This record gives sequence, C-alpha cells and structure tokens, in this order.
Amino acid sequence: MTEEAEYRRLSEMNMKRAREVIEATDVVNIWRGIGAEINLVGSLSMGLMCRHRDIDFHIYTSPLDKEESWLAMSRMAQKAGVRRIEYRDLTDTEEQCIEWHAWYDCGDGLMWQIDMIHMPKGSAYDGYFERVADDVRKRLTPETRDTILRLKYETPETEKVMGIVYYKAVIQDGVRSYADLLKWIAEHDTGGIVEW
Repeated sequence: MTEEAEYRRLSEMNMKRAREVIEATDVVNIWRGIGAEINLVGSLSMGLMCRHRDIDFHIYTSPLDKEESWLAMSRMAQKAGVRRIEYRDLTDTEEQCIEWHAWYDCGDGLMWQIDMIHMPKGSAYDGYFERVADDVRKRLTPETRDTILRLKYETPETEKVMGIVYYKAVIQDGVRSYADLLKWIAEHDTGGIVEW
C-alpha cells in the first residue's frame, strides 16, 4: 500500500467513526429540536479529516436565544459518553456567536471534540464557512487531496494548524511539503479567522 493510500484509508476510517459519533450523540436532532438550522462544516464535510478527532457544526437561529442554546446543550450533556462541555459567549464580538465544545468518549479510549458554533441568521458569518467548504470541494483534485492529507498527518499532534491553512496553502499557493507549509504559515496571518 502506498503512503497516499494509507493516508486515505486512515482518513476514511476516522470519517466513518465521526459519523458514528454524530449519530450516537444525536447532535443534529438536538439542535433541530430548538428550531435551529445545523450544518456540518470543516474537514469532515470536505472529506479531509485526518488524525484530529473534531467535528464542526455551524448552527443558526433567528434570533440567537441564549436560553434555547443552553437548553440544547443541556440535552447534549445527558448523552452517554459526553464527558465535558465548554461555553464561550462571543455575542458581543464580530463573530456574534456562542461557541460550544463537547468532548465525547467513544468507549475505546479516544475522545472526540464536537464544536458547535451557534450564531444568528443574517450575521456576518452566516453561511460563510459552508461556502468555503463548497469552494474547497470544487477545487480539490486527487493530487491536492493526497497532499493535504499527507501534510495533516506530517504535522505533529502538538501543533495546532487550522484546516483552512492547509487548504489555502496547498490549493491556492501550491505548497507540497511540510517544510514549505511551515514557511507559508510564517509568511501569512493564520491567527483568528482565516478568510479565503
């Protein structure tokens, strides 16, 4: 098996497991239960998940009602396997959102992080990351997909590199090696929200 084929196999295995976590936690139905629109975003939605066990959702309601947001997360907290929940109120920032993070124990010693960004419909980032994901999917080739997966696996687990950094560096700017990725990161602003 080639190195690229092994990275693809590991990615598929993790994406299958991520979908099982989504089903086990019932996260989609929990948010729909308060009338929210919930969209899968991030590496799982683009087929580019690797080692990092995180699942990203953007959630929209009109208006953003903090009480309803807490209600949804209280339901999430009752799910077997949910070990921790974190809350950040960013409603008074440019993002206009509530960040929820839940950690789910699959029972196999691996912890999954579920990131749920709750924002009002019509806010500055309403649909933005969904459009970025669509654009990435359209622009991916088999070669750039393999490069992104390889670079994600080559990145030490102690390093935090946002997915959008890989996509922008590889697809837009032709980065093909980990050394070039580090150089690209040093030359670009990768703090906060990286727009494309």
